[in-house]
Amino acid sequence: MRTRGGLCYPRVIARMCPEKGIVGRLCLDVANRRKDMDNNTIESVVSRKRRKVSPETTAGGTHQNNIHFFDSLPDDLVLTILTKLSSTSTSPSDFINVLITCKRLNRLGLNSLVLAEVSPKAMAVKAKNWSDSAHRFLKHCADAGNVEACYTLGMIRFYCLRNRGSGASLLAKAAINSHAPSLYSLAVIQFNGSGGTKNDKDLRAGVALCARAAFLGHIDALRELGHCLQDGYGVRQNITEGRRFLVQANARELAAVLSSSSSAAASPGMPTRSWLAWNNLHSLRLSHAHAHAPPLSGSSCPLLSDFGCNVPAPEAHPANRFLSEWFATRVEPPGPGLRMCSHVGCGRPETRRHEFRRCSVCGTVNYCSRACQALDWKFRHKADCAPVEVWVDEEGEEDGEEGDGVNGDVQMVAGS
Repeated sequence: MRTRGGLCYPRVIARMCPEKGIVGRLCLDVANRRKDMDNNTIESVVSRKRRKVSPETTAGGTHQNNIHFFDSLPDDLVLTILTKLSSTSTSPSDFINVLITCKRLNRLGLNSLVLAEVSPKAMAVKAKNWSDSAHRFLKHCADAGNVEACYTLGMIRFYCLRNRGSGASLLAKAAINSHAPSLYSLAVIQFNGSGGTKNDKDLRAGVALCARAAFLGHIDALRELGHCLQDGYGVRQNITEGRRFLVQANARELAAVLSSSSSAAASPGMPTRSWLAWNNLHSLRLSHAHAHAPPLSGSSCPLLSDFGCNVPAPEAHPANRFLSEWFATRVEPPGPGLRMCSHVGCGRPETRRHEFRRCSVCGTVNYCSRACQALDWKFRHKADCAPVEVWVDEEGEEDGEEGDGVNGDVQMVAGS
């Protein structure tokens, strides 16, 4: 008898046991045994369901024996790869996209070994995208010992979130690990007495921090230290040593631009030889505009200038870009009567009224440091600066406060 599928029922044959003389048992004799039949025939007859086997499954294999190759990689190797990826990421999405791939990558990507090597560009969150998750991610990186995360989060907390103590603590943590930008930022805080009163200024501490950052090669710290030595600001006056630091800052600035392969592409309209060329027409215009200022010796060469060569503007640090975007996009200003640093690449706001020092010639711009004044003078302010008799503050009131120029140096802007 056959079934509807065409398979025959097994034939049942009754055999007699000769020694017993009776029917001892029934023996089942299957006519078509499985080993004699083709595997495809049995699958099509016995089971009409399609087999759910991955294409990589070989003949005779099982699901338990087919383990994904990624799962077989040891954690140490994956951590090494993620560490290299995090240290070379050029945007936050490069690293975040890896974390959301699978649970294992998310778990290993948040390991302290990986977070300690996250690059500054991978932490360059925009102010408009600031959230608790971004804050938490930066905190995890800072807790893992990432000095760039300590600096970035410290600047955000100190200036944007107005958590002065926590922000200064993170900056100090990075400064202890010889992070030059953190050392310089702490120096600016000490020079201005930021977060406190005017009596909280500590010029000697600012000079010491600036000297440490200058020793590590920080260009702005070199220029700041040079002006402090020239003017005797927080340190005994030494004009020769101050000029040496200013020349060293200019040389390092020029070397950094020349060593950058993207400098030519960033400024195709500015030939390299013009970086060392002195603009005689501009110097003549300045001499007529500021006739009261004595000329600086050796000012015919940009390397000997207080402001260096005509090199392209350096790329701002992600923390400074965040500060600029934060106060530019927010409805509320830094505070009533508080001003921003006039250098567009800085982003630091005042923490109290009249904290920053004004340009000693025009009084229309204010700067948190001499480094910001030097950069802003080269790229913008030198075309607008003009002497005025009476300064007027933002509220329309006359401000005749003396010594409000940066470090009290009247000749710094006029003679450059």
